[in-house]
Amino acid sequence: MTEPALPRTLARPVDHELVIRKSRFLAHLEPVRDTAAADAVVARLRKEFWDARHHCVAMVLGVRADQARSSDDGEPSGTAGVPMLEVLKHRGMTDVVAVVTRYFGGVKLGAGGLVRAYSGAVSAALDEAAGSGAILRREILHEVEVPVPHADAGRIDNVLRDWAGSHGAIVAEPAYDAVARLRLLVPGAHLESLRSGLAAASAGTLVPEVGDSRVVDVA
Repeated sequence: MTEPALPRTLARPVDHELVIRKSRFLAHLEPVRDTAAADAVVARLRKEFWDARHHCVAMVLGVRADQARSSDDGEPSGTAGVPMLEVLKHRGMTDVVAVVTRYFGGVKLGAGGLVRAYSGAVSAALDEAAGSGAILRREILHEVEVPVPHADAGRIDNVLRDWAGSHGAIVAEPAYDAVARLRLLVPGAHLESLRSGLAAASAGTLVPEVGDSRVVDVA
C-alpha cells in the first residue's frame, strides 16, 4: 500500500530580510498547528515591529493543506497576502504562517513590484529553510507491534533495527510485560516486507500486529 505524498512543514522558525528600493521586507516563517497559534505569531510580530507600516500574512494549515488565509494589511488588494500564500502552496508547505513586515523606504513599488517583493521574501525564506535543513517532510506511518518472547528479544530487536534502517521505518520505544513488545512506525508500502522478514527471522513464529496510522514529521 503506497500512501499519498503529504505537504511539508518547518522544523523551526526562519527569518529573511529583503531590501528593495529602500523598503525593508522582513519575512518570518514559523511552524504552527492551528489558527490560534498563527494569530499569536502575528500579534507578537506586530508588537515587536510596532513602528512598521505593514504586517502582511499568509498561512496554510492542515495535514492536507486544506485551510488557508491571507491578509494584505493595508497594501493594495492582492499585492501581498495572496502572492505570499501562492508561494507556500506552490512549495508544498502546510502548518506554516508567513508574516512579511514592511518598513516603507519612501519609493512606491507599484502593484507588480509589491507582488514580486512579498512573494520573493517568502520564497527566499523557504530557500534559506531548505538550505539549513529546516524543512521536514511528512509521512503516514503505521504503528506496528511485534510480541516477542523475552529470550529472543535482543536478537529480534537487532533484526528490526537493521530492517528499519533500509525501509524508512522508525524504531519506537518497546514495552515489556509477559512478552517483549517491540514497536516500529512503518510506511504502508513496506508492511508486507516486514511480515516476510519477521517470518524468515523466526521460522514463521512472529507476526507483526498493525495498529493505527499517524502523520510523522521526518527530517
